[in-house]
Parts: sequence; structure tokens; C-alpha cells
Amino acid sequence: MKETVTLNGKEQKRLRVLNEVEMDRYTGKEAADMLDLSLRHVRRLLAVYRKEGVAALAHGNRGKKPPNAKDASLRKQVVELYQRKYVGFNTQHFTESLEEREGIQLSRSSVRNILLAVGIRSPRKRQAPKHRSRRERYPQEGMMLQIDASPHDWLEGRGPELTLIGAIDDATGKVPYAFFRKSEDAVGYFLLLRGIVTRYGIPLALYHDRDSVFVPASWEKESIEDQLEGKVSITQYGRLLNELGIQSIPAYSPQAKGRVERLWKTFQDRLISELRLAGAKTEDEANRVLSEYLIRHNEKFAVPALQSGSAYLKVTEGFDLDRYFCFKYQRVVGGDNVVRFEGTRLQILPSNGRQGYAHARVEVHVKLDGTISVFYQGNYLLTRPAPAEASLQRVLTESRRDSVNTLKTNSRGHKPAPDHPWKRPFKVPVT
Repeated sequence: MKETVTLNGKEQKRLRVLNEVEMDRYTGKEAADMLDLSLRHVRRLLAVYRKEGVAALAHGNRGKKPPNAKDASLRKQVVELYQRKYVGFNTQHFTESLEEREGIQLSRSSVRNILLAVGIRSPRKRQAPKHRSRRERYPQEGMMLQIDASPHDWLEGRGPELTLIGAIDDATGKVPYAFFRKSEDAVGYFLLLRGIVTRYGIPLALYHDRDSVFVPASWEKESIEDQLEGKVSITQYGRLLNELGIQSIPAYSPQAKGRVERLWKTFQDRLISELRLAGAKTEDEANRVLSEYLIRHNEKFAVPALQSGSAYLKVTEGFDLDRYFCFKYQRVVGGDNVVRFEGTRLQILPSNGRQGYAHARVEVHVKLDGTISVFYQGNYLLTRPAPAEASLQRVLTESRRDSVNTLKTNSRGHKPAPDHPWKRPFKVPVT
């Protein structure tokens, strides 16, 4: 019996890159840059992979408690001391006070992580000086894309204000896909990535800002331990990237994603002129002009990559885009086999050889067009609209009754006009 090895998304990416190195498609240095590892560590991974196979890539400490993990009672004591006695102390001062006055010896980083885990940040705001230098491009197309959105008066008052959502390849400066939309939202970024995957394939990494579409609001408050163990909240877009095996790289300043920022400046100069020249006044007209302009833009501004070929992962013919590019929510089925989701009630029908799914935990998929599907353990379930609940039926019945009574009260009898035939005197014809 063969042993089954389960790899997470990060480990699957390592396996894919190491296979490329084995086939002499990537160098060790390029693999190190893609995996954000040192060259020495990549060589160690290659050696153990060649010796032990795929199982060597699974982390050996998975599921084990770290030996240096702090006891829960100690963590609680530190938090209580800070909240009760040392309120307002910065992290360094509090660490020193714990050792000098309470006999608790901890490193500054440990104290900081304990406080951050409960949402307590140091009151002292201090930022080290930053030195920025231009980063070398990635060597191959598709290794990393920078994505962003630019709300602007693109139509110069001729129509509604639109938001341009797009991506630029780091290696070539090529714009693989872009489109206009009314506003910047998660659906827009879903459509952007879907357009890229359909045209080119799945990129290895996406570089983006820390908008709530990509990074949850609680991300900075979560402890380092939870982030390393994966016990952190995640957005719908983050879930999509994990399922596709795409590395998510958040930027900490606009300068960090300077390539896409400079792209917007170019577009706000050249593309606006193209839109003005075409007389575009609507979103559809603007997108038609944009699709034609992108061809000329890429011919003029794109540069050859240092390495030929493409790092995009081509999708297979049976790849179901709708199973990935949708919003997924966990729900528990009611005892009557009905799933409730945002005011919608879906009756689950017998399917997949099972008569009922009462109290089962299912996954509700909301596609980009708004249609809803229900899945259980990856299998599609047959559904139909469920009848309204009794309380809602009573409300609807009483509402209809009140409407009829109102019509009867407001209705007035028809009074015939004086010259109506019924009011004229009847004359017997003379024979």
C-alpha cells in the first residue's frame, strides 16, 4: 500500500519549482527567488527531494506543539500585568520591568507577540529610516504580476467616473488584462484574475496592496505564531489564491509596487487621450477602446524577459473555473434539509446516493453572476427554492388581505351620467 502524502499550497509550489529545476528550466538562483529562500536552502531541498521523494517536502513539525511555546498561564499573567499594572509601557520597558520587578524573564519579541495576540500594541510609534532601491525584474513572464485599481475621471465628465482594474507582468511590463468597472471591489479582482487565467494561465505570485479585498482588517492584530501556523482569518480573495497555488505578496508602500503605479500614470496620459479621441461616454465604450489600446501599449512598452518561455501554469481542458472563481460560505443544513443564506432558502434534494443532509456542514458557492450552488465534501447537491416559512406566509397573507381591503374601501360606485341611455325615458314605438 502506497503512503499518501498531503502537501499544502506552499509545499505544492516548492514541488512544482523543484521539478522545473530538475528539468533544467530554472536555475537554483531563480528557484530561490521564486520561493523566497536562500540558494543554500534550495540546494538542501533538492538533495533531500532526490533522496526521499515528495514526502521530504512535508514539514516534519506539522501538528506538533513548538518546544519553545510559552505556557498559557504565563501568557495570561503577562497580559494581566500589562493591563492592570503596566498600562502605557512600551514593549522594551515592559520587558525590563517584568524581569526586574516580577522575576519573569522573557525576550522582547516574546512579550511583543503575547501582547499582539490579544490586540495590544506598543504605544510608542517609531519607524526606522527606509532606504529604497530599484529591484531587479523577475526573469520569466508569469512569475509575478502586480495588480491594482485606479479610480479616476477617465471619461473627463462625458460619462460616469470609472475604476480601471488591471495587472502588469513584472518580468516584461506587459499588461495581460485590464478593464473598466464602476468601483474597486472583490468581484472586480475576481474577474481580473479569471481573465488572466483564461488567456494565459495561472501566475506564480501576485503583488498587491493591503486593501481589505486581500488582507483582513484583523491581520495585523493576529500573533506571529498564528500567522505561521495558518490560524488566521482570510479573505475570499486570499482563499482563491490559496486554492490556485498563487503566492500572495502584500506591499507596504506605494513605492513597493512602483511598476503598476507608473502604469497608471501612463494610462492617465495616453489612455485618456484615446478615450477622448474615440468619444467614449459609457463603460462599455471605454472597455472597447481599452481592449484595442492594450495591443498597441504592449507592443510599445513591453520588454523581453531575461529568460524565454512562460511560468504561467496552463489550465487543463476540464478545469472548472466556476468552482474556484466564486464566493464560498460555510452553512449548516437545517433539520428539514433547508439551507438558509442571506434571505434565500434552498431545499436540498436527495442526491449522490444520500436521501438527506440534515445538520450537515455544506459549502454555499455564490458565482460572479449571482447564482447559488450548494456542495457537500466537494460534491454538487441538487436544490430547489424552498417554500417560505409559516411566519413569512402569515405576513404575506395578511399583507395581501390588507391590500384587498384597501382597494374595497377606496373604491367608489359608478354614477351614470344624466344622458346615459338607462336614464332616458322609454318610448313605445307607434305602429
